[in-house]
Amino acid sequence: MTSAAEQRAQERAAQGGLPATAVNGGPRAAPPTVPAWPGAPTPLGARFRIGPDGVAGTNFALWAGGAEAVHLCLFDERGREMRVRLSELTHEIWHGFVPGVMPGQRYGYRVDGRWDPWTGARWNPAKLLLDPYARAVDGAGGNDYSSLPAEVYGHVRDWPEQHVADTVRDDRDSAPYVPKGVVVHDDATDDEWAYDRRPKTPWADSVIYELHVRGFTRLHPGIPEELRGTYAGLAHPAAIEHLTHLGVTAVELLPVHQFAHEDHLLRRGLRNYWGYNSIGYFAPHAAYAASGTTGQQVGEFKRMVRALHAAGIEVILDVVYNHTAEAGELGPTLSLKGIDNRGYYRLQDDPRRYADYTGCGNTLHVVQPQVLRLITDSLRYWVTEMGVDGFRFDLAAALARSMHDVDMLSPFLAVIAQDPVLRRVKLIAEPWDIGTGGYQVGAFPPLWTEWNDRYRDAVRDFWRGALPDVRDLGYRLSGSSDLYAWGGRRPYASVNFVTAHDGFTLRDLVSYRNKHNEANGEGNRDGSNDNRSWNCGTEGETEDGRVRAVRRRQLRNLLTTLLLSTGVPMLVAGDELGRTQRGNNNAYCQDNETSWLDWTLLDDPDWRPLYELTSRLIALRHRHPVLRRRAFFSGRAHSADGLRDLAWFTARGEEMTPTDWYAPSPTLGMYLSGRDIPGRDERGAPILDDSFLAILHAGDRPANFALPGPPWAERYEVVVDTSQEEQGEAPGVVHEAGAAITVPARAVLLLRVLG
Repeated sequence: MTSAAEQRAQERAAQGGLPATAVNGGPRAAPPTVPAWPGAPTPLGARFRIGPDGVAGTNFALWAGGAEAVHLCLFDERGREMRVRLSELTHEIWHGFVPGVMPGQRYGYRVDGRWDPWTGARWNPAKLLLDPYARAVDGAGGNDYSSLPAEVYGHVRDWPEQHVADTVRDDRDSAPYVPKGVVVHDDATDDEWAYDRRPKTPWADSVIYELHVRGFTRLHPGIPEELRGTYAGLAHPAAIEHLTHLGVTAVELLPVHQFAHEDHLLRRGLRNYWGYNSIGYFAPHAAYAASGTTGQQVGEFKRMVRALHAAGIEVILDVVYNHTAEAGELGPTLSLKGIDNRGYYRLQDDPRRYADYTGCGNTLHVVQPQVLRLITDSLRYWVTEMGVDGFRFDLAAALARSMHDVDMLSPFLAVIAQDPVLRRVKLIAEPWDIGTGGYQVGAFPPLWTEWNDRYRDAVRDFWRGALPDVRDLGYRLSGSSDLYAWGGRRPYASVNFVTAHDGFTLRDLVSYRNKHNEANGEGNRDGSNDNRSWNCGTEGETEDGRVRAVRRRQLRNLLTTLLLSTGVPMLVAGDELGRTQRGNNNAYCQDNETSWLDWTLLDDPDWRPLYELTSRLIALRHRHPVLRRRAFFSGRAHSADGLRDLAWFTARGEEMTPTDWYAPSPTLGMYLSGRDIPGRDERGAPILDDSFLAILHAGDRPANFALPGPPWAERYEVVVDTSQEEQGEAPGVVHEAGAAITVPARAVLLLRVLG
């Protein structure tokens, strides 16, 4: 039945208000159609093959439940379209084999069906749709536009009555304006993979380094200009040398799935930089390829993975399966919305509207079998064919929702737990979304690690003097057993971090009290106001030498705390160099020097020592298993002398009492025993290590600290002193047990137990 709004649309078109092609029933000339052979319904996507009769071609298969017809659209180099009707339908999968279609062929789909937004049906054959299983993507994705063309919307975007605009179908052809899939030849005979060796770094030994492919390489002077900002740039020896010298074991890449730019950013002359706006879950983002975008990006990505593996570095992808770039009912129609809107997205009780647990306009309906299949097929593809070692799931709580509530027995988590491929890779949850009950830190099941924002908040608050007491800090430094010591989980279930891509950089955390996001064009309303930062007395950059020295010391304190804590540390690229975003704590749309890593800092005498300290701390962590425990501390004595695996001390040199834990204090001592490490090494021998005393002092004046005597130690040797810009090589200063030493203001001392 035609709605009143649609009737008005037809009338206005007839009166000249809009061209007739912009509403239902408008004329549209169709290219010639040719038939396809039956082909096969599996695997989904476009697969080039040579049939048993020697005929080369490509099999196309698309799940489109509820659709009435599907046309495959093939495009030549000039953009001319040829349509192939897929007449075979098996279990809601439309499929066909097209002889002569070779790798490099650009294609898309047109899917016909009812247009009835009031029931959630949004089929529109005028819109060319990207194959959800496309292995490579070529063409427009917003890079060439000052705004998204009106033609890419399934509804009339500029309809005068905006409250019903999403109900008026737009029949203009979107093909010239949207990205297209590319047929890729999966070369199973690639001999180079035979020499690839996954590092398989144990979780407890991991140090994660979050980076952006483009931002990390864009300004690197050692990378050839034509490779900067690309996968090939990250694979370059100059980029890898920085990672290996630093000592990280894994890179966590900000989204590299094909993504699109939002219209509101294009209208402000900006672009989506971070990439949390996915549209192709199998395709490496084409703009990060130096070699080409008609399939070459796939090989370039694989070569990058192999180069990192050869250096002993794992590759973890930040993946966005919770929502897509199609936004809500007023968003563009690029792929899933036009294939089967009701089958792919969570809709509200009013099916015109989308359930939004992500803040991005839509939420994928992971409970639906076809959506779950899409996600798990994508994950397995990136592991088995692209060589990656793990995933960090953006807004993972949205994936764990059953019908509405977050459910740790949800289909998504159950499938991952039993999958023979996926259960063996690194799985990291961002354990929250914006919906009711979405905050789930500590709740994910075994196999999963989690971003631990409670670690971030406690460490930030301690070093800015805002913790009411040290109870929470004690838990965070020792592996967050209050959150993770259940169900067989281990300390490495906690990914510890002080900064991440969203929020202040580490340098900005000690340089700004308030966010400064004016360049984003949103009136400084975007980005969090809860930064837990301290600007050391002056807002922003300053020439005041005293303030600058305090800030550098605070950076050393934060990095040292992170790398001495039990759990898995995560660094953000550039924090080890003092990278700044000038106070922008939401640089998601700043594809410029604001976000790119400034490599001149590596040679800056103010910042080079921070890089060397970070490298030294990571090396220390790698050498000492007491700093990367595989089991939680017990706090109990394991020998007759009363020595325990973990003990806490006040500045008086006395063990902490319940009263001490509840009292505000700027000083905390943490004793880690190397004699009581659970487990055995690869040969079955007990694991023994040095013991350490870490003293954290956040006060603005020096403090006396009485070093614990026997049985804890006879003497102590200073290994790290963050009050010093340059760290001396061990052996350092030696102190007798029981002596009262002076801890400098705002400093961390790490002392090795002697005797």
